[in-house]
Amino acid sequence: MNEFWASLLWFLAGAVVAAVVTFFVTKKYFEKQLKENPPINEKMIRAMFMQMGRKPSEAQIRQVMKNLQK
Repeated sequence: MNEFWASLLWFLAGAVVAAVVTFFVTKKYFEKQLKENPPINEKMIRAMFMQMGRKPSEAQIRQVMKNLQK
């Protein structure tokens, strides 16, 4: 019975270590993706309006940014 508890303890310790390592690897990957593919910014919104043949005002750009942040 003692072996059962020892193996259970080792299993739980391994699961905790795996969870911590997975957390940090996933966090690093997510940060890398955000750096390579930044979220939409005002310059992108301005370009989108220009492609549609419209000259956006600053108020329109701020409104779109505000709606995207919700």
